[in-house]
Amino acid sequence: MTATRKQHSTKRRTERKQAAVQPKPVEALYMALELSWTEWKLAFAAGPADNPRLKSIGARDTQALLQEIAKAKRRFGLADDAPVRSCYEAGRDGFWLHRFLESNGINNQVVGSSSIEVKRQGRRRKTDRLDAGKLLSMLIRWHQGERKVWNVVQVPSVADEDRRQLHRDLLELKAERTRHTNRIKGLLASCGLDVATIDARFPEVLAKLRTWDGQAVPAELQRRLQREHERWKLVERQIRDLANERVRTIRNSKEPVMDKVRQLLRLRGIGFNSAWMYVMEFFGWRRIRNRKQLAALAGLTPTPYQSGDDCHEQGISKAGNRRLRTMAVEIAWCWLRYQPNSALTEWYNKRFAKGSSRQRRIGIVALARKLLVALWRYLETGELPAGAETASWKKGLSMRTEEGSAGVTCQRDMRAKGVAMYSRQVMEDQ
Repeated sequence: MTATRKQHSTKRRTERKQAAVQPKPVEALYMALELSWTEWKLAFAAGPADNPRLKSIGARDTQALLQEIAKAKRRFGLADDAPVRSCYEAGRDGFWLHRFLESNGINNQVVGSSSIEVKRQGRRRKTDRLDAGKLLSMLIRWHQGERKVWNVVQVPSVADEDRRQLHRDLLELKAERTRHTNRIKGLLASCGLDVATIDARFPEVLAKLRTWDGQAVPAELQRRLQREHERWKLVERQIRDLANERVRTIRNSKEPVMDKVRQLLRLRGIGFNSAWMYVMEFFGWRRIRNRKQLAALAGLTPTPYQSGDDCHEQGISKAGNRRLRTMAVEIAWCWLRYQPNSALTEWYNKRFAKGSSRQRRIGIVALARKLLVALWRYLETGELPAGAETASWKKGLSMRTEEGSAGVTCQRDMRAKGVAMYSRQVMEDQ
């Protein structure tokens, strides 16, 4: 009995010493924000065992937000200077709220909405109130050390975010130009007519068109086509202006981020469209730790499925940046054409070139992932991709002219021609 009592006494003393050594957890207020256009839902708690305090405020009402934080501190008995930890989902509101919270001393996390766990039952309940409570519980778990509970978004600086506007606007304008072109061709098709290309001379062509019975295009339809063409010309002019502005920036800017753009342009097969997007979307400001994280950010990681005897691959995740993923696949095709002696091209030719069409498409995604990693290492360490050929970065810019977008068309035609020639070569080898 005496030995047993001594063991218990020793154990209690040891536990008291360990408790005295371990620091007490810092009392903090946790806040989750569920954002919508007209109303924000706020959920507060001081720990996992607390019943959340739920409040609603008007959207973008920052003063009401700070007042609710102060009220929540009093509600949970926290000091006025107690730290506040918050989170909200990345979405339409962007990063201005994150910068506002950080400027007021609040530790905020912007999380990817697609990474938040949900129940797999057939019909699950979903309201802003439930979502705010779910975010709050996951925020507490994340700060307690459960780092895999969600993915935290890297927030760019104001300058880095602003640099992304030019090429994103350019992509939207090109898509809008395509819509105008398709609409003009669709209206003409309703009369049994076809025009090969839409350009500045379209009004002259329209006046000469004749329907099946030799009649001119109806007057009201002509006026509608002319209005549509006016919109097409506006978009075309804006595309030309933005493209020229981008070329001038690459030529003359002294910013460090432009050095990376020019560094990529030294590689054959990398044009100013892809070089600009790679740097502004990824390499110019993101902190990339390893190649796996880089592939995940682009959505080029595989998604295996294994359950019992059922085991198959579901394809790439497509959870990353869709703009860069599309460009990465396009550049992979160009790499095969303009870098025939590189190690990556030889790897692709050995593994996929003589396979079926489906195998070649699978292989090009793998090549895009490997090439993206190689370009990241090239920018970070200066390590040139094995066997890659270089050229002057000014040579690619010489294809652009200040008078029009002929350079862009020329580069697009060369890439399409290169892909077609490579496809024919593969078929001949078979």
